Amino acid sequence: MSSPVLTAVAWPYANGPRHIGHVSGFGVPSDVFSRFRRMSGDRVLMVSGTDEHGTPIQVQADAEGLTPRQLADKYNGVITRDLQGLGLSYDLFTRTTTSNHYDVTQQMFLSLYKNGYIVPKTQMGAISPSTGRTLPDRYVEGTCPICGYDGARGDQCDNCGNQLDPADLINPRSRINGETPKFVETEHFFLDLPAFSESLGRWLSTRTDWRPNVLKFSANLIENLKPRAITRDLDWGVPVPLDGWSDNPLKKIYVWFDAVIGYLSASIEWARRGPDPDAWQQWWTDPAAEAFYFMGKDNITFHSVMWPAILLGHNGAGDHGGEPGAYGTLNLPSEIVSSEYLTMSGSKFSTSRGTVIYVGDFLREFGPDALRYFIAVAGPENQDTDFTWEEFVRRQNFELANEWGNLVNRSVSLAHKNVGAVPKPVAPHADDATLLATSKAGFDVVGDLLRRNRFKQAIGEAMRVVSAANKYLSDQEPWKRKDDPDRRDTILHTALQVVSDANTLLTPFLPHAAQKVHEALGGEGVWAAQPAIEAVDDLGDGPGYNVLTGDYETQQAVWESRPIEVGKPLQKPTPLFPKLDPGLGEDGPSWAPIQK
Repeated sequence: MSSPVLTAVAWPYANGPRHIGHVSGFGVPSDVFSRFRRMSGDRVLMVSGTDEHGTPIQVQADAEGLTPRQLADKYNGVITRDLQGLGLSYDLFTRTTTSNHYDVTQQMFLSLYKNGYIVPKTQMGAISPSTGRTLPDRYVEGTCPICGYDGARGDQCDNCGNQLDPADLINPRSRINGETPKFVETEHFFLDLPAFSESLGRWLSTRTDWRPNVLKFSANLIENLKPRAITRDLDWGVPVPLDGWSDNPLKKIYVWFDAVIGYLSASIEWARRGPDPDAWQQWWTDPAAEAFYFMGKDNITFHSVMWPAILLGHNGAGDHGGEPGAYGTLNLPSEIVSSEYLTMSGSKFSTSRGTVIYVGDFLREFGPDALRYFIAVAGPENQDTDFTWEEFVRRQNFELANEWGNLVNRSVSLAHKNVGAVPKPVAPHADDATLLATSKAGFDVVGDLLRRNRFKQAIGEAMRVVSAANKYLSDQEPWKRKDDPDRRDTILHTALQVVSDANTLLTPFLPHAAQKVHEALGGEGVWAAQPAIEAVDDLGDGPGYNVLTGDYETQQAVWESRPIEVGKPLQKPTPLFPKLDPGLGEDGPSWAPIQK
């Protein structure tokens, strides 16, 4: 039975191009999951966009001589093109600088405010002495007063997980220019997180199937909740929708609060652009719907604590009750699917430190599926993983080219050469039945793992089917059976059937290659649909912009073994994956050379 499945993907920040470490956390895993659930018949809504507010945008805009809006426009375009090139099948990839997003954010603010979960409070705010601008919590670093970690941020310590304020830090410094911040008293609105300690704790206690790192981190945070500011002294952001605040040019809703609301606003925007403006409710108010949130581990706090608290407050379900807000009773996350860090030579990917491989550069030289495969099979699913060019070359040459590409090439080539079409099986043997049984069993095994977001194990099981088929061909040696065409054709038919099955198993991971294999087997039309960039008008009075979207309902890929059609004409195939020069593993490409 079809189920509504929300895939909520972390919003990439629009202050520069994204690198492969970013997409290893939020991008590829979310797309693999979404493609599988669509192939399984579920109604998937995959949403996200570029996160475009906050001081980091202003800082980068100043550095490039642009306005914040111009900078957001520039990098929204870069990121959208890169994600399209990677084949991420968003139903809507939008942005936070839209009239729709402003409206939804303000409605959520008002719902929480009316229920008493947003309260005014004065605090000591960090100001840059040289510019007079507010320094966001994350732009102040120093020594954690709790564990002594030197490198804690003004909002939390990544070492001990405790929530902090910038003024708590020992020896605070600005991440922008290293100067010591000035702290001044200022009034802001705060999300009253302590008012959710019981309700959040009860809800988290039911999340027993989450990844252990997410559960442990979240449980630690619940023990030390403090009110958290959701407005800032900024001139770039969503206006505060209250009298005396909305017309203040230097008081705005802070970026962390409006960004998580983007999952809801993007869903509403998607619905408003279709025939039924209320269609978003299938994924947000239906208790039977599932909601999966994909991100890197540095975003756990905002998705396992902050966002559920916002939802509980809107629903009137915090510790002191309330009434459902503007959007009714909204669903809380079903699972927070967090990945660890993809590193490079032992260091976290960092643009400022020069340890970076940009997605766009990678796609131009190696294509999307090579990166998708590496992230799936060797990425940071449960622990930090180091990207090396040597390992990338090994995976490409020995797994994608030698194993999968070779199986497709020699199976189709032999059938094309000897028959010209898909052969008819005439004399089945036990070995044929054994391989076909292994192949068909893969749908349950791989499907169960994908449903539980176990991507490494899932692609490992899919490649196990590929290895079994390669061994079968080597053992059966159909190229030596000229005197026994019936047996030869049976072997080739069996091999082609397993190629078809394996292609289906690998489609969520390798959608571009899957389309090529579909065509190599004589298929026509769209097997694995790809996203497209479309220009749209703003739903209010703002400027138009581009979105990433796609039609995934008409694709032919389904999660089942389908019998191949005997007599289907075959063409001589072209190599699926090129072999890479081993020297690449030693030196790296010219645009990302290995530092020796």
